[in-house]
Amino acid sequence: MAKTKLLIVTHEMSPFLELTKISEITRQLPQAMQEKGFEIRILMPRFGNINERRNRLHEVIRLSGMNIMIDDNDNPLIIKVASIPAARMQVYFLDNEDYFQRKHVFRDKESKFYADNDERTIFFCKGALETVKKLGWAPDIVHCHGWMTSLVPVYIKTSYKNDPTFKNSKVVYSVYESCFTETLNEDLHKKAVMNNMTAEDTKVFENPTSSTLHIGAITYSDAVVLADENIEDNVLKFVKDSNKPTLAFNLTENFENFYSLYEEISSEELVSIA
Repeated sequence: MAKTKLLIVTHEMSPFLELTKISEITRQLPQAMQEKGFEIRILMPRFGNINERRNRLHEVIRLSGMNIMIDDNDNPLIIKVASIPAARMQVYFLDNEDYFQRKHVFRDKESKFYADNDERTIFFCKGALETVKKLGWAPDIVHCHGWMTSLVPVYIKTSYKNDPTFKNSKVVYSVYESCFTETLNEDLHKKAVMNNMTAEDTKVFENPTSSTLHIGAITYSDAVVLADENIEDNVLKFVKDSNKPTLAFNLTENFENFYSLYEEISSEELVSIA
């Protein structure tokens, strides 16, 4: 029997970047699933404060060299990789000098939210899917963690819906506590449109606040994980009204509840989890 292929998309992961609880979940979950027989790939941005030498990142020449188009501008995509020896897992890092080579992650040294966080999000989400295509690896499940991955579900369900790499993929989105109160660039929903998409596909991302990004991602996902106790009420209500399979934030031993969720959505019939 073929192994279930699980793609983890995240903006942080221990030990490379530790900002919130996301970093621990994205470190432990893939290893737990690998131990259950899953085949794993992990993708995250290569932010400038990730130490390449200490973490032994090196460029993957065969995957690098693509350009990601945003607002009529070509943006080169460099792919780097590092290993977690204890877990026998590889992590792919998406790099771009303009978007990621900064000393800070989402805010500058004065704690001001970067004005181009919208384009950085678009670049990462598009780049992640193009990287997986170039790997020639078709995931059964794509699990997105946090707001910076929020465009992945809409891309998979629209632009990539007939692509052999993603046409059979099921998407899970984990909602975490909002970590910013600002609004991203109001044109995000326009810039995010790509091939085989219309403005209607990204309409849900208008007024791109943290909760808007979560709701947009949930709209196009097959299942939802409430990964935090402090999720905004409007997001919780949207999840409940969506009637999608939903997993509560409490973790069970060895991530058994995640395994059950993955198994459930991999089957044809989707039934809501209590």
